[in-house]
Amino acid sequence: MEPQAPLREQERRNWDFFLQLPEFDREKIRWTTMKGAMMAQPLFEFSGACSGCGETPYIRLATQLFGDRMIIANATGCSSIYGGNLPTTPYTTNPDGRGPAWNNSLFEDNAEFGLGFRLAIDHHRQRAEQLLHDLRDELGGEAVAALLDADQSDESGIFAQRERIDAMRRKLQTLDSPKARRLLTVIDYLARKSVWIIGGDGWAYDIGFGGLDHALASGRNINILVLDTEVYSNTGGQTSKATPMGAVAKFSAAGKPTPKKDLGMIAMAYENVYVASVASGGKDVHTLRAFREAESYDGPSLILAYSPCIAHGVDLSRNLAQQNMAVASGHWLLYRYDPRRLAKGLNPLQLDSKKPTLPLRDYYQTEARFSMLWRTHPDIAEQYITQAQEAVLEHYHHFEQLAGLPVDEIEVPTKEA
Repeated sequence: MEPQAPLREQERRNWDFFLQLPEFDREKIRWTTMKGAMMAQPLFEFSGACSGCGETPYIRLATQLFGDRMIIANATGCSSIYGGNLPTTPYTTNPDGRGPAWNNSLFEDNAEFGLGFRLAIDHHRQRAEQLLHDLRDELGGEAVAALLDADQSDESGIFAQRERIDAMRRKLQTLDSPKARRLLTVIDYLARKSVWIIGGDGWAYDIGFGGLDHALASGRNINILVLDTEVYSNTGGQTSKATPMGAVAKFSAAGKPTPKKDLGMIAMAYENVYVASVASGGKDVHTLRAFREAESYDGPSLILAYSPCIAHGVDLSRNLAQQNMAVASGHWLLYRYDPRRLAKGLNPLQLDSKKPTLPLRDYYQTEARFSMLWRTHPDIAEQYITQAQEAVLEHYHHFEQLAGLPVDEIEVPTKEA
């Protein structure tokens, strides 16, 4: 044992030195690889979530990819507790002072709350564009056109647009007119903003589902991240519509008798919604690809992220291994549905899971939420595992068929036709 104070003083100096190290140049990062993306600064840190929590890695990844432009609407639940444990917050800023803007809404209306962000941002942008047109003669047609026509599809494009906005802001400050002053208040909305609606399965599948469905149907450019623990985690482990058949939870002490709601299939029925089902422990590059595709899609996107939880009754130091088993057994499918593929004559659905190779029983018996049923109701447990195994194979086969359907090229009729 050593006196604590001198050790703390030395570590304080080490920490200060660490904070002074420069961040990696985002324009040079290879965003298509997991190793490359991990060079980006996380703008979510020190959350205070349960050790090994399956939810926080997804939020961390999102902030690494888009954190400098994220606006987050967070449903009440685990993610709002560790996300806004005031007076501290795990969300932070980069050296330029940019970081996620975070808000917490009521449990039942978070999707509408986040959709409101998108509507407000779009309105402010439209107002800024109109004012730019009105002031074109004073500001210069070339500079105005550069702002309005900017390509912000990548990091360099976003950085260049911010520089253009800063230059235009300086010019506006030299003008003394009501329109110039109004444009100063909204000009920042010409830079790309990424709206993220985040919550758990209790919100997305159950209490907030009506609002989530409304947000998906809006057609607006929003990103919905569902941290799916398959149970109401924050309120004590109650059954949700995301809870799988046979799992033991509060209100399902003898195992849940009904199958899990297929939220992904419901969202895909709209045909204009990007949908992805991911598990970072099952295939991390797939998760990275889905996040980037979802954010780049100019419309509603939904990411269902498998998130092992302490309520599963498993040592969360095995978080990644449990996710891998869930994918290998077919309990959790990996797929992406991208409506943009249809215009290229490709099937919008891509099944990224292989055919199940692990018996579902082998996976279920590693988690207390399933295995305890064999101790309390063994006959029912056997009945459920038989039904669940058949359902898993049917579910995979269904997605395999849908992903394998040929898509005929659609000929756009000409005026002569």
